[in-house]
Amino acid sequence: MKSTGITRKVDELGRIVLPIELRRTLDIAEKDPIEIYVEGNAIVLKKYELACVFCGNPENIMQFKDKNVCPACVSHLKTM
Repeated sequence: MKSTGITRKVDELGRIVLPIELRRTLDIAEKDPIEIYVEGNAIVLKKYELACVFCGNPENIMQFKDKNVCPACVSHLKTM
């Protein structure tokens, strides 16, 4: 992980502000969904992008039981 040297305080509601420089660099706009991960003792924020849960393909995604799946993985699952 690369350090930016930027620090922010958590407010009384548990919020932090992402600096404009980071939002511009990562193409994060107002109202964009952000995924939150935990890796060890680190919190990782990532811009949410619709993609297949199996292969990560972002094209032609369909939903099955609230999971995003691409046609290639659907075909593969049918042959199992």
